Amino acid sequence: MVPRSVLGYCIMGNKVLLFLFFLGLFSSCETPPKVSASATEEIAKQVLDDHSYSNISRVRTTHLDLELDVDFVNRKIYGVARHSLKNLGTDTVIFDIKGLDIKKITYERKGKEYETDFVIGNMDKDSILGQPLIVRIEKNTDRVSIYYETTSESEALDWLAPQQTSSGKSPFLYTQGQAILGRTWIPLQDSPSNRLTYSAKVKVPSGMMALMSAENPKKISEDGTYNFTMSQPIPSYLIALAVGKIAYHPYSKKCGVYAETELLNKAAYELVDLPRMIHAAEKIYGAYRWGRYDVLLLPYSFPFGGMENPKLTFLNPTIITGDRSLVSVLAHELAHSWSGNLVTNRTWDDFWLNEGFTVYFEHRIMEELYGKDMSEILATIEFQELQDEMTRINHSEHPQDTRLKLDLTGRNPDDGMTQIAYVKGAFFLKTLEATYGRRKFDAFLNSYFKKFAFKSIRTEDFLAYLNEKLILPNKKIEFNPDEWIFEKGLPKNCFKIENNRLQKMIDLANQFASGVDIFKKKRRVIKIKRRRKVIVEQLERNDHITQEWQTFIRALPQNLGERAMQRIDSQLQFSTCGNSELMAEWFVLGIKNNYKAQLPEIEHFLKKVGRRKFLVPIYRELLKKSDLNEFTISVFDASSPNLHAVSRKTIEKMVSKIRSSEIQATKTDQ
Repeated sequence: MVPRSVLGYCIMGNKVLLFLFFLGLFSSCETPPKVSASATEEIAKQVLDDHSYSNISRVRTTHLDLELDVDFVNRKIYGVARHSLKNLGTDTVIFDIKGLDIKKITYERKGKEYETDFVIGNMDKDSILGQPLIVRIEKNTDRVSIYYETTSESEALDWLAPQQTSSGKSPFLYTQGQAILGRTWIPLQDSPSNRLTYSAKVKVPSGMMALMSAENPKKISEDGTYNFTMSQPIPSYLIALAVGKIAYHPYSKKCGVYAETELLNKAAYELVDLPRMIHAAEKIYGAYRWGRYDVLLLPYSFPFGGMENPKLTFLNPTIITGDRSLVSVLAHELAHSWSGNLVTNRTWDDFWLNEGFTVYFEHRIMEELYGKDMSEILATIEFQELQDEMTRINHSEHPQDTRLKLDLTGRNPDDGMTQIAYVKGAFFLKTLEATYGRRKFDAFLNSYFKKFAFKSIRTEDFLAYLNEKLILPNKKIEFNPDEWIFEKGLPKNCFKIENNRLQKMIDLANQFASGVDIFKKKRRVIKIKRRRKVIVEQLERNDHITQEWQTFIRALPQNLGERAMQRIDSQLQFSTCGNSELMAEWFVLGIKNNYKAQLPEIEHFLKKVGRRKFLVPIYRELLKKSDLNEFTISVFDASSPNLHAVSRKTIEKMVSKIRSSEIQATKTDQ
């Protein structure tokens, strides 16, 4: 192994000040690696991305060739990452790493590998960015190979024991790279500003299938070896891997669904409209440019509703309800094939470029397939969530985060993954559409996707193009995009939606709150072939779709009372309905109303589901109840090992406040 020195540094604004000093204990015959002195300059010049150490302005990866051996026994990936570089004449290349054990690094000269020196820096103060891996190369080096192992600190990896999977018999592994976790399982230049192609050879235990965000197999390989190719350039966070007992169901020559065998039939039924969604998307914004579009249903620990890994969207099984009421998540991830994957945010400050466009496009796909009414219902539900998020942010330590263009310097880019990027971004585009008309706005977006295809751009690039192609050619129309992007809150010209179906649910909730028995049986007489028939009707959950019931729950008083909660639950069974969207809404309201009869269901839910969207509001309300502290901490401690690092760290931070106060109280008592 090449001896290493240790790198100390601090981050100040957009500048990185580098101090090299050696702390390693070397024998008298060893000398520290002679990394070029220009390393200091290289890092100091790197201001393209506050969340990456990589010096992509001087040398960048254009193609990554991976050799991966997946070991479930030791929960490790043994890997070689071979980087093909575009080198502008530097003798230093810097990669991002976190939680990796680097064994050796080589560079090629005349087709032969030569071991080279490298330096690994200290972890950043908050352990967010990880460490810079500084490698000495020659000024004409165009290929570097990094030999490494993952560790228990590789946060992108979720190793699931058999009991955490649907089969209960076979383990499962998946990765989650967004935003900056790609560096925790592959040493790379982990910035969305750099796009690369990749190939991979993956070895897994016999009888298991490996899938990646690339061209994928349809059958299990007998020897456990799989080869992958991603020929379109993508940002590093979209490199993804999943390994498990997986089967495939095709819908057409262009798309299909993967899932654990036990869930495959349910998944195939729920997502059957996928071919229609692809057709609708192409009709609106042009050809799908990634070849196949398949989806993979992951285990319940997956921290998000979906992840748009190109060619292979990852989905959370919480969208499987049996009534196809939550397939807008699938429409959202498909839309990312244009916004986010085809045109990508250059930095995480520009995250709204990925998600605002995608939510807007998702609504257009849903409108095309299921009608304008359905699209408006989805948008209204999300707008309610946006308003709640804005209230929380306005009372947080970062009230400026209600702007679309963020400044996340020195912060975790996950802080920017809020409803601001998603829904405020979408309503900005809806307002543009309402102002300039759908025909002109669609023409603009079609040209936008073509202009910036396979590129990573900044908010300022979008603004310049918007002004050039839409705002300036229509000078008679006054529109100020800057107030949407650079100012806090929602502008006065924000597009408004009113939906009669949701208003009826609000009225229904108000009736119940005022004492009306909305569950009272009603008799109705109908005529059938000269005969009269009496029908007895009673309000049931199947009478309305998920989003209508969400509106009903949200419209109920926050101090409804335990008895009223029990009355609704006995009739509509929200606590046990199996629909995660409804259960999460209902649990939050129940906690507020001290409806403790549902605590067993809450405990079961929190131990099963790892989707952060549901966990955060439930834990937030639980933590407000001091009499439930013991219950809350006990449930989290029991479920924590089953959570992906993204969700676990978020909830851990919330629970830690209670732990700290309890420790302080104990000290005071002593």
